[in-house]
Amino acid sequence: MPRDHSIKSVLIIGSGPIIIGQACEFDYSGTQAARSLREEGIKVILINSNPATIMTDPMMADRVYLLPLTVESIEQILQENDIDAVLPTMGGQTALNLAKEAEELGIWKQYNVRLIGVDIKAIDKAEDREQFRQWMIRLGVPVAPAKTANSFLEGKEFAQEIGFPLVIRPSFTLGGTGGGFVHGKEDLDEALNRGLTASPIHEVLVEKAVLGWKEFELELLRDNADNVVIICTVENFDPMGVHTGDSITVAPAMTLSDTAFQLMRNTAIMMMRDLGNFAGGCNVQFSLNPETEEIIAIEINPRVSRSSALASKATGYPIAKIAAKLAIGYNLDELKNQITGSTSAYFEPALDYVIVKIPRWNFDKFKGADDTLGLQMKSVGEVMAIGRSFNEAVQKACQSLENEAVGLGYYGKSLMHAEELLEYIKTPKWDRIFRIKDALMAGVSVKSVVQATKIDRWFIYQIRELCKLEQEIAKYTIDTIPQELMKEVKRQGFSDEQIARIMRNCTADQVYEKRKAWGITRVYKLVDTCSAEFEAKTPYYYSSFEG
Repeated sequence: MPRDHSIKSVLIIGSGPIIIGQACEFDYSGTQAARSLREEGIKVILINSNPATIMTDPMMADRVYLLPLTVESIEQILQENDIDAVLPTMGGQTALNLAKEAEELGIWKQYNVRLIGVDIKAIDKAEDREQFRQWMIRLGVPVAPAKTANSFLEGKEFAQEIGFPLVIRPSFTLGGTGGGFVHGKEDLDEALNRGLTASPIHEVLVEKAVLGWKEFELELLRDNADNVVIICTVENFDPMGVHTGDSITVAPAMTLSDTAFQLMRNTAIMMMRDLGNFAGGCNVQFSLNPETEEIIAIEINPRVSRSSALASKATGYPIAKIAAKLAIGYNLDELKNQITGSTSAYFEPALDYVIVKIPRWNFDKFKGADDTLGLQMKSVGEVMAIGRSFNEAVQKACQSLENEAVGLGYYGKSLMHAEELLEYIKTPKWDRIFRIKDALMAGVSVKSVVQATKIDRWFIYQIRELCKLEQEIAKYTIDTIPQELMKEVKRQGFSDEQIARIMRNCTADQVYEKRKAWGITRVYKLVDTCSAEFEAKTPYYYSSFEG
């Protein structure tokens, strides 16, 4: 179906001020969508109360309103402009909640404005925890045992029935706001009160906690002809129990068996097709039991999210840009030359590289803040690195964190013994990955680390490989290090500074001169979204030390 020409002007709702738990990703998506619509000749009106985002630059939209995100502001804009449709999926949960509020007050109907990119039923099914549960049960998709409570007493009653440990998940909130774990009776009252207060509809889901299970996210796009593509599968390095915005994430998924991956894929596509009658994007989260490979659905978001921004950068597939085109009527196979320059948008990216995202925290600025990671997001940003292997990508990401790490290691900072480290890594904290490496360097076994952290053993083995290489480097000086070893450690993401610190008595400059003399230099590879199966023209590169 070609573009719907009755849509001549679109209102995009932004996400408001950048706050922890709702970061710049929506600015990234909003600017993509605005440019995507304007190149179709559609007039774009934007509301967003944050003047510090690129999205609110006068170049991005035909009219920009720096107004509070309220129904009154929406009504003012509709009175001043002739608007045909509203796109609320680019502004996170804030925009969805506002679109729903305006719908309930009959404002869209009154001004004859269509909702595109999502529908109200889909917002309810996805964001109302009880509706989501009932919908999953109807579809035959497993979910964790849970009950919805609208009052404190109801919550307490359900908690006794389900048993501890529990998760409290408020309805209609973002970034895990108000959510938390309850390990025993003593924590229940506070957690229930916090969750009920945080939810705009005073509702929480009291759910059995699947702590230690693995967590995966799939990014999907669907068009009017019911074609669905899965853009990216993201795996969380941390197991269930840490908010996905606070988790180290890896794409593509590294530890999934083919059968589990196909089951997840098919379930996600079925959920997307049954979500509602709209064209756009969504993201689905699953949890997987590492012993049995049984999966349960955690949630579905019918909007662009933090993960879709990551998936866009990771694959080179501009999710928000294509989602905006689908919302105005195009089908995936009709969108030619939008991504690779030689294929339609109806394809699934294939990656011949690994992406690692590590969140960035600022606990030192918030004295007295609890630095334990849980269901409520605490990170203030993130770094993303691309490499030919997990090891290279994770080291590059660590080098970008601006916290004095020169790779996966602080060198000289850890003064803990093996037993202390093993105890420390049981609790998810911002520096856990560094401490896991310290523990392995101190001789703790992979098995012990896996038992303490519940992180998949594949990741721990990869970190142990880095430890072995480090121990190997330490045997040499800058004059005696073999050429093959230098080549291998650069391929594994070790920075010159890191190599210098491990060898001691030499500088990063000396390491640089030495490898340069051997011809060990960076090469630049293309993020081409289809692993060179087709010629791609995406101007997006990453560096590596591979031939």
